[in-house]
Amino acid sequence: MSAERKFEIRRFQASDREAIRRLCCETGFLGKPIDPVFEDREIFADYLTRYYTDAEPESAFVVVLNGEVRGYLLGSRRPLRQQFFNFFNNIRLFTKGLFRYPRYNAASKKFVRWIFTQAWKEVPAAPRRTAHFHFNVLPEARQLANTKALTEAYFDHLRAHGEKRVYGQVVVFEDRRGAAVFERYGYRVLNKKEITKYREVHGEKVYLCTVLKELH
Repeated sequence: MSAERKFEIRRFQASDREAIRRLCCETGFLGKPIDPVFEDREIFADYLTRYYTDAEPESAFVVVLNGEVRGYLLGSRRPLRQQFFNFFNNIRLFTKGLFRYPRYNAASKKFVRWIFTQAWKEVPAAPRRTAHFHFNVLPEARQLANTKALTEAYFDHLRAHGEKRVYGQVVVFEDRRGAAVFERYGYRVLNKKEITKYREVHGEKVYLCTVLKELH
């Protein structure tokens, strides 16, 4: 491999935390920056990444390209611990957001209203007490081989701890990533629900899809 494209998958390090938070926000709107939808990057990153980087860092992995973090996989094999953590983290975020809400722009206020009125109804069911993961990779590192290496690093971690299966919840478009695509790589599609917050800003329907993989 040429020096110009040095690629590495490695475990998360504490020094990667800010890069992961930044990447989360840079990809939060269908692979694009979240800012047009929600302007508060601190709260957005706290909600989506804080448990994984602060409470279960051993289950996180990063994609490094030419020495810089260009993708990540955040996983958990401790769902009960995560639920406990999220309960208190969400109270903290709610309190912080309550004071900031009057200063938010119209798009951000609309996003907050969606969170409280619709979001909980649009999350598809997922297996209980099962390891899970989600990942984000920037376009320059978004190759099938890279994604496969990233997920396999996490799956090896799960196997080493005796986990038998894992699920992910993936954003999919109506005409992309159908069931056949997931099945080709050993996943089973359990269910999906439309994410309505994208209806006014995206030309096709967007779904959140739950997929399950048996670990052998």
